[in-house]
Amino acid sequence: MLLEGQTRIPSGCAISGIFSRSGKRMSGEAVIKSISVMHDRSNGLGGGIAAYGIYPDYKEYYALHIFHNDVAAKTACEEFLERHFDIVSASNIPTRKIPEITDEPLIWRYFATPLKTKLASSQLDEREFVARCAFRINKDIEGSYVFSSGKNMGVFKAVGFPEDVGRFYKLEEYEGYCFTAHGRYPTNTPGWWGGAHPFALLDCTVVHNGEISSYDANRRSIEMYGYPCTLQTDTEVITYIIDYLSRKRGFSYEEISDIVAAPFWSEIDKMEPEKKKLYEYYRSAFSQYLITGPFSILVGFEGGLMALNDRLKLRSMVVGNHGDIFYAASEEAAIRVIEPDIDRVWAPSGGQGVVARLNPDALRALKEDK
Repeated sequence: MLLEGQTRIPSGCAISGIFSRSGKRMSGEAVIKSISVMHDRSNGLGGGIAAYGIYPDYKEYYALHIFHNDVAAKTACEEFLERHFDIVSASNIPTRKIPEITDEPLIWRYFATPLKTKLASSQLDEREFVARCAFRINKDIEGSYVFSSGKNMGVFKAVGFPEDVGRFYKLEEYEGYCFTAHGRYPTNTPGWWGGAHPFALLDCTVVHNGEISSYDANRRSIEMYGYPCTLQTDTEVITYIIDYLSRKRGFSYEEISDIVAAPFWSEIDKMEPEKKKLYEYYRSAFSQYLITGPFSILVGFEGGLMALNDRLKLRSMVVGNHGDIFYAASEEAAIRVIEPDIDRVWAPSGGQGVVARLNPDALRALKEDK
């Protein structure tokens, strides 16, 4: 007889998120506690946490988190960075030695801003310049991988269970207004440091439970717009689709949820004329970005957090509110372990995006701080 933990969990992977609408900064300890409740949903081949608002002293700089396989890769990568960025701080990311995390690469953090001359000659806006530099490093510099590239935020990931990854990176010492976490149960790709979730580009981060049957169509479509998909994983593609629709096309996150998890045609046919016209447009103009297959995702972005699952709700997702705090997780237990007296908890309908944002005062303060 197979015991618990000795057989595949088809709905495996765990996700959890905590977001303060008031912008109050919280310790990373809470999200570690939340994700640890779902330990049996992952198998130790990948875990990670994204945190927002954690670098107030360097908030005007891009925080580039980079894995280097060895000193030669680090040297080549830093030569590239010095040709394209003004680096105001460079150091290894603090970690603690624990027996559960082994074979770690060189893990470095660079606070940087694009060189004005390079930015001007590129004829790109600043964010596109940074994104393309990250792509070039990941594609052309063997042994170096940029896994986080936003401002005042960072991704921390490794091969291991997520609660161990949190301890490894000392995330209880960080404070932020938003945290997402992921425990991985890989089914199609191997467990390696870069393949752990969250996947990130600039301030957009994605943690994902599920399997995307539309991967090939989605990948071919997004690569046409300059997003090289080199990791052969569906979560990477989801991240790029969301970045494209948000940053380049200007859609809100509510609109993005209506595009990537659009209603079935049979549902659209029953809508009122104006609403029907809108959803027909989404399905026709952006059909290549419709994500099919079982999934639940949490998308972190500057000033907000979105929870979304597939149209048939084939992966679990619960969300809740307590005061100004928004919670989302694969299981209700992961919310109640950190807030047992939660005001409200519910399971969103399939394809229904739930978006939490900073309240106006908090958002204004975040913008003014820059």
